[in-house]
Formats: sequence, structure tokens, C-alpha cells
Amino acid sequence: MPRKTHSDRDSGPRSRSVEIRTPRPKPKIDFTVDALDFKNVNLLRQFVTEQGRILPRKYTGLPAHYQRRLTLAIKRARQMRLMK
Repeated sequence: MPRKTHSDRDSGPRSRSVEIRTPRPKPKIDFTVDALDFKNVNLLRQFVTEQGRILPRKYTGLPAHYQRRLTLAIKRARQMRLMK
């Protein structure tokens, strides 16, 4: 019996419909590197959801280096009880 290929799978009645998602809006914030500090709570709150989760790089649009600094600043602000 011959093996089924990928083309055989797509022709069946259970073919998947492709779901197009709209990208999440990225916050457009102009700040200096020095502003990424745990004391700057107003800036840090823009990168946190209502539940308190840190937004990933995909949504923030920050470079990896700044995202790591942002994460560290948010965690320090939480330890100092400045943020929830």
C-alpha cells in the first residue's frame, strides 16, 4: 500500500482554514536608555498587561538588549513594591 503524501491530506474534507490574526499594536515610546529604571513606573506600566504580565519582544518592538533591561527593571520595581 503506498504512503500518503501531504497533498493527499489537504484534499480531504477536514482541511484547515487559515486564520489571519491582526498584529497587536506596538507602543510607540521615545525614551532614552537611562529612562529604563525601576523608579520610572509610568514608563514600565506601558510594557505590562492589566494582569501584570510583561509583554514579549514581539509586541514591544524593542531590541533584545533593551527588552532584557526592561524585564530586569520591572522585576526590581515589583520587589520594591512600586508595581504590582
